[in-house]
Amino acid sequence: MLATTGWTALRPSGGGDPRALALSAWMRGSVGVRKLPDPESAPGTIARFFASLTKAQRLRLADRYPLVVGNLNGAPLALRYLANRRALATAQVQELARAKSDQLSAAGRHDAARLAHRFASMLSGHRQILAFDPTGAGRAAEVFGDLSTATRVSIVVPGVDTDLLTFERTSKPYQAPVGMARSLYGAEHALAPAARTAVIAWADYTTPAGVGLDASTGQLAERGATRLESLLTALPRHSEVSLFCHSYGSVLCGVAAPDLPRGRVADITVFGSPGMRAQHASDLGTTAHIWAARDGSDWISDVPHLEFAGLGHGQDPVSDSFGARVISAAGAKGHPGYFAPGTTSLANFADIALGDYTAVTCRNGGEVCVAGL
Repeated sequence: MLATTGWTALRPSGGGDPRALALSAWMRGSVGVRKLPDPESAPGTIARFFASLTKAQRLRLADRYPLVVGNLNGAPLALRYLANRRALATAQVQELARAKSDQLSAAGRHDAARLAHRFASMLSGHRQILAFDPTGAGRAAEVFGDLSTATRVSIVVPGVDTDLLTFERTSKPYQAPVGMARSLYGAEHALAPAARTAVIAWADYTTPAGVGLDASTGQLAERGATRLESLLTALPRHSEVSLFCHSYGSVLCGVAAPDLPRGRVADITVFGSPGMRAQHASDLGTTAHIWAARDGSDWISDVPHLEFAGLGHGQDPVSDSFGARVISAAGAKGHPGYFAPGTTSLANFADIALGDYTAVTCRNGGEVCVAGL
């Protein structure tokens, strides 16, 4: 299968691990005579710890351990945003220095300058950075809307080649996680201005580099699924969640599906999907509605939808035999175009996110995809 699809097994190696150093310092730290909690603790445990602190104590922790607090599910949202701004500011200064260093090659200085530019963008305005880790190619997540009061939360889960440099883009912004989430939030607001919604651009997992061996297996999806499940456990309990999973992100969502918090996830929508590591929607073991879309110009249709000896991701989610609710993606051009303004796919995503299922446009104009809801 690798030969027929042109996939390769090449992947660049990562760099140092600044967050590991921060975690090590955190584990040795304390507040007064109290040790700091294990960062792997359940979000509820983390939330209770921060609730027991004074405001000054919380701020000191964010200032001293920004790469920990900013990524800590269960920590107060405003504190995470603040910690990540501090971590980004530090990372920007470091990359600006590297961009001028004579210890780096011209290519290395160029990459450092690009990262510094990305961090400057993420620091601009009042952006709500929910997660930030500069280790290796890096991970990040951003919130649009008020996550603390939202009753409907959408999470955009991207696919291959997503890292700090590709987290957002200037040209055709809707092709990157930030632009995808911003487009969806704008479409939701246009349809229901009074609705309390939030959208998360969630690039907080290590994605495959290109369509190589990592992209053909579920290993990175399994690791990412654990991170997604932790995020969902930390979200406000009054919110209903919809997942929008693109490309390899749909593999992650398929792997995560059986362990998603029951009753929290109403919808899982996959698009440009190579498969969900399942032969049928019912095999996913979730009560969420399963939706699927693919534009006719998306190259993913040429990838064999099968699984053999751990390679490949199973049945095509838009096939009749899979059993998903297949929706129209009219207007979406190619693999990354599903959130482009004016597309039926974006309109459908917004309707699903708002729970307005009767407004969804089904594939071929039929109504079978919303029957029985």
